[in-house]
Amino acid sequence: MMIMLSRSNRNRLLEIPEILAMVAVTIAGLLDMTQPAERILVAILLAVFALILFAPIFWSGHGIRVHAGLAILSALVAVLLTLRPGWNFYPILFFLMAPTAMIHLSPRAGFTWIGLFTLITGVIFVMAEGFLGLAILLPFAAGYIFFGVFGWMTVEADRNRARSEQLLTELQTAHRQLQENAIRAEELAIVQERNRIARDVHDSLGHRLTVAAVQLEGAQRLVHANPERAEKIIATVRDQIREGLADLRRTVAILRATVDEDLPITEALARLARQFEEATGLAIHLALDDCPERLPLAYRQAIYRAVQEGLTNIQRHARASEAWIQISQRDGPITLLIGDNGAGMPAATGQDAEGHFGLVGMKEKAALLGGEFFIDPRPGGGTQLTFRLPAPAEEAHG
Repeated sequence: MMIMLSRSNRNRLLEIPEILAMVAVTIAGLLDMTQPAERILVAILLAVFALILFAPIFWSGHGIRVHAGLAILSALVAVLLTLRPGWNFYPILFFLMAPTAMIHLSPRAGFTWIGLFTLITGVIFVMAEGFLGLAILLPFAAGYIFFGVFGWMTVEADRNRARSEQLLTELQTAHRQLQENAIRAEELAIVQERNRIARDVHDSLGHRLTVAAVQLEGAQRLVHANPERAEKIIATVRDQIREGLADLRRTVAILRATVDEDLPITEALARLARQFEEATGLAIHLALDDCPERLPLAYRQAIYRAVQEGLTNIQRHARASEAWIQISQRDGPITLLIGDNGAGMPAATGQDAEGHFGLVGMKEKAALLGGEFFIDPRPGGGTQLTFRLPAPAEEAHG
């Protein structure tokens, strides 16, 4: 399990090797000095160095404070280097300063300070050892660069982590907004569906009942004067009421047919087709052999509603006797085809679904899942609806 540390905790963790290095340099430096006065001076210089190195006032403010702190520390190291010319322990202090410069300054300014650390060390080594001092300088210069790059990479890691956290926050916010939009879209779709059903009931059953009431009034007036005419009117009313009941049964069948979340989409569609055939007499041919066995719930609901809406439109507008439903998945996308042998839809070509509420709803359902919806003439006559969805992510299958 990965343990994530906050920035303050990481800074405290990075101080541990700095403290250990200071202790080691202090012990080695004091043991290297033979005179008590030199030991006292070294102890004072190292104590001042440690106070400045760990003083937040120099490293939590503006760049001027950082430069001032690095300048004081560089001067202290230079003095310590001159107390014991040649190879000694004090260049290790520059190892501690190099990442500090890179962490608190820009890369250009940080590497400039590392160059200055190298220059100070090299001048003092050359003064003490001649050109041999340049050879002694090389491992120290490489160490300054190494620790400086380490500090710079630490800063970059913090910045990348901050950017990742910001992007994650923005992504979570966008995800919540998408969820809220999806909920609002679903609520709006429910309201629109209710309005459509209300219009259907009003236009079909309401119209037939109104006509039947008017005809019954006429039959009532003619029942004594012209019984034969009244009987014909009543027979017409009886036919109107039967047709109204058939419309009502079809509407109820559509409302009762809901997708079962635990039912495979092929079984749900087969059940829907049987119910629709019984309610309308429309012959429905299913071709579901290429249908994916496992689909996310959102996909199952969208496909089910698309088939439901397509059959409803065929029954109401196409004047068809047969319908075909085919689902396949080839080269990624899932394609649903709904066709009929009816009169066709001359006003709807290509992707044009405007003016037909149910078809607009199918187009919106496809777009919500990143898919597309087409209306085309069916080969052999009639209309064909194409409802295509992108292949779902594997982990989204339910």
